[in-house]
Amino acid sequence: NGKGVPQNYNEAMKWYRLSAEQGDAAAQNNLGVMYYDGHGVRQSYPEALKWYRLAASKGVASAQYNLGIMYYNGRGVRVNKATAKEWFGKACDNGYQQGCDRYRELSLQGK
Repeated sequence: NGKGVPQNYNEAMKWYRLSAEQGDAAAQNNLGVMYYDGHGVRQSYPEALKWYRLAASKGVASAQYNLGIMYYNGRGVRVNKATAKEWFGKACDNGYQQGCDRYRELSLQGK
């Protein structure tokens, strides 16, 4: 986040990738965020999806939520509200409040 040093997305990408490739789930999610947003790298929804899935499979609630967002909005995948709801539910089960909010929203819509 640049605290204590100048913000440098390229440097962050280098370290996140190194950690992510060694299996660090938080780094995998952060790498997904960088690909999703296009910070320090060309934006790529397929790459974001790949890294989010790896982190989500290890129980990272924010990655589960991020996958839900991708399915909800159709970023790199077809829009699929049912799959989005599943991911939001997993994020909620792991204590991620935004996941709970989105899960509840989709439930009220009958999705």
